[in-house]
Amino acid sequence: MRKDSAVADERKRPRARHRMTSSSASSPEPDEELMRALYREHAGPLLAYVLRLVAGDRQRAEDVVQETLIRAWKNAGQLNRATGSVRPWLVTVARRIVIDGHRSRQARPQEVDPSPLEVIPAEDEIDKALWLMTLSDALEDLTPAHREVLVETYFKGRTVNEAAETLGIPSGTVRSRVFYALRSMKLALEERGVTA
Repeated sequence: MRKDSAVADERKRPRARHRMTSSSASSPEPDEELMRALYREHAGPLLAYVLRLVAGDRQRAEDVVQETLIRAWKNAGQLNRATGSVRPWLVTVARRIVIDGHRSRQARPQEVDPSPLEVIPAEDEIDKALWLMTLSDALEDLTPAHREVLVETYFKGRTVNEAAETLGIPSGTVRSRVFYALRSMKLALEERGVTA
């Protein structure tokens, strides 16, 4: 059969507005043309109805219409035996799908909004590793005396007196070495492109 004659035959068939009828009513598979006709006749008005139910959420409304038409396809045998219009059945199914969706959202715990987490800056491990490498390299430029007082006071967190006791030198010497070590460290870091 040519394609254009199939279209002409389809135009001669009664539309699905009032009743779903099919030449293959006894067949377990619904007629594909019947389902297309069902879609053509009822999808638009059904979408308009569902849009009101879902407060204008078009995507959700389209999903509900699609699910409704899938259920109609699955129940084509029952709809073929029905008398009168199919639209009330479709409207009822669509309304129940919307209600079930609303109930399932109410039963689920409220989802956490991830947007506050997005504004918290995540610590970048690569930057941290690069910083530690630069710092370690700059420490190598210091004299051993300056390096050890910085390690004791800044990296190990000891007080001047504790560092003096550990290093076996007077606390005034620790203070003096820390002062000059920090100056040297600042210069070493600036040479590596690190500015405060």
